[in-house]
Amino acid sequence: MTGTPLRRRGRPQPPSRSRLAAFTEFTGPQYFLLAGSFLIPLGSFAVLPFMSVLLHERLGMGLGAVGVVLAVASFVQFSGGVVGAALAERVGLQRTMLLALVIRTAGFAAFLPGLSRPMWAVAALFLVSCGAALYLPANKAYLITGVAEGRRAPLLSASSSAFNAGIALGPIAAAPFVLTASVGLFTAVTVLFGLITAGHALLPKETPVGDPAGDPAADPAADPAGDPAGEEEQRPGPQPPEDEKPAATDSSPLLPFAITVLSVYVFMFFQHYLALYAVGRTSTLFYGLVLALYALLLVVTQPLLSDWTARLPYHRALRIGFTALATGMAALSLGHPAAILGGALLICLGEVVLFLKNDLEALSRSDRSPAVVFGRQRLAAGIGAFASGIAGGEGYAWAEGSGHAGLFWLAIAAQCALLPPLLLRTLRRARPRPRPRPRSLS
Repeated sequence: MTGTPLRRRGRPQPPSRSRLAAFTEFTGPQYFLLAGSFLIPLGSFAVLPFMSVLLHERLGMGLGAVGVVLAVASFVQFSGGVVGAALAERVGLQRTMLLALVIRTAGFAAFLPGLSRPMWAVAALFLVSCGAALYLPANKAYLITGVAEGRRAPLLSASSSAFNAGIALGPIAAAPFVLTASVGLFTAVTVLFGLITAGHALLPKETPVGDPAGDPAADPAADPAGDPAGEEEQRPGPQPPEDEKPAATDSSPLLPFAITVLSVYVFMFFQHYLALYAVGRTSTLFYGLVLALYALLLVVTQPLLSDWTARLPYHRALRIGFTALATGMAALSLGHPAAILGGALLICLGEVVLFLKNDLEALSRSDRSPAVVFGRQRLAAGIGAFASGIAGGEGYAWAEGSGHAGLFWLAIAAQCALLPPLLLRTLRRARPRPRPRPRSLS
């Protein structure tokens, strides 16, 4: 009875400090990979967003051919994560990352002759896409190898924040040079990737999965997977409310895979078509402000909310995430600048919750290596992005042609509200029923 009051009399630690404490306990290799998570997309997105301009305006390729090239390259980058995961299991995570960066560096170098030769430019783009496909599953798996389960969320959220910061700043940094000083820009990106590759060659080989010795900050007492006694202590804890208990289907790793497909599918409508919608109703400057605030919110809130997201029951996280997406899409349909900004920020909240929670849930439900899990998640994202691209073009063209483009966003909002429960119900029905046990005659 005296334990709790004594704790209360002590000097309380500031909440902000306790939230950020996990981000000060990373290892040297983890800090290096987090820096790489910023520099790699910074260099990549200094170039890749301008590919359509380079292929069409500078090299004279038709828009139809440009669309096919970009669609196939994107699909290779996502779905190739399965190949990257298989390679990582065979040769190791550090070697896979190194090979991927060598391929990617060669791709950016090939853009130099590609500035005047379309075939070189297409080949360079596919080399860069293949390198990204091999690198990302191994990178995420290396980050969390040997790490206690409770520390995965801060690492993955910090990596995602660094990645998004690089994506946001890359096009801004390169815009003045991409057409006027293309040779210098591609040379600088190639040198940057060469240095990052050299740094990866110095990384230590990964510690086998599940070995906490590879992470000095890992606390076996806090990790049920590493302490059988801790697992026993957790069992008699309070049970969640009935509506928060996972359904029987939720033990399958298929659920986070399917939810990832759906999450990326609805999110990519926003990613692909907000520019067309917002610029015509506001201005290019306002659209740039929306993107900047979106990126800032994403970079800041994902690490701060990582522990809260990790503790959320999966079904509650799905309700929060898809509700935020549905409300944000519905707000976009109003077309007013304030509604566009508010809708974008709500969609950002949905992305923060859903994308991290899906990865954490996929890891916890699978007995395969983290590289394989992340490879499957990349494949799920690729399927969702591909389906969104197929459905979105015709859908937006129809809504815009009818003079009511807001109907497009209302249709997406309806899908955010209706498809998740429909998917859960479908998976529940598809699950084979357990065989009844024979009754004892005694």
